[in-house]
Amino acid sequence: DLKALEAELALAMMSLPATKGFEIGSGFAGSRMLGSEHNDEFYMSEDNEVRTRTNRSGGIQGGLANGEDIVIRVAFKPTSTIAQKQKTVTRDGVDTELRAKGRHDACVVPRAVPMVESMVALVLADQMLQHYAQCELLPRGADAIAVDSRVSSQFSKIPAL
Repeated sequence: DLKALEAELALAMMSLPATKGFEIGSGFAGSRMLGSEHNDEFYMSEDNEVRTRTNRSGGIQGGLANGEDIVIRVAFKPTSTIAQKQKTVTRDGVDTELRAKGRHDACVVPRAVPMVESMVALVLADQMLQHYAQCELLPRGADAIAVDSRVSSQFSKIPAL
């Protein structure tokens, strides 16, 4: 069951530790636009490819990638485990103060970037495999690993990892 690409990306991003927000394309700013302003007009490029003029949809329309760059933004909360004393409550319900000990990251950004990139790659690979399986695009039999020449052009623009 192939799910909408933006839903799968949102699920993947929001499952990352410390994630508090996700938007795709124009995101929340797009909700303040008129439909006529937000519409991504299609046109034929000089390379004879169907393109959009604005990509406000962030490369995804109707749950499917449209060939434009996929543009997402992920917001992370600041690290709450810090070396300052913080007020808290014990398991017995008694007010107390706590100071974290040990090594804790002061900022999640250095770890966030590779996590986001990896999750996007996993979602895209999963979607591609589901597309192959649903449409029975993989050849069967002894040469099942070989590329099916009937559909290879669909995937020729996918960059090697």
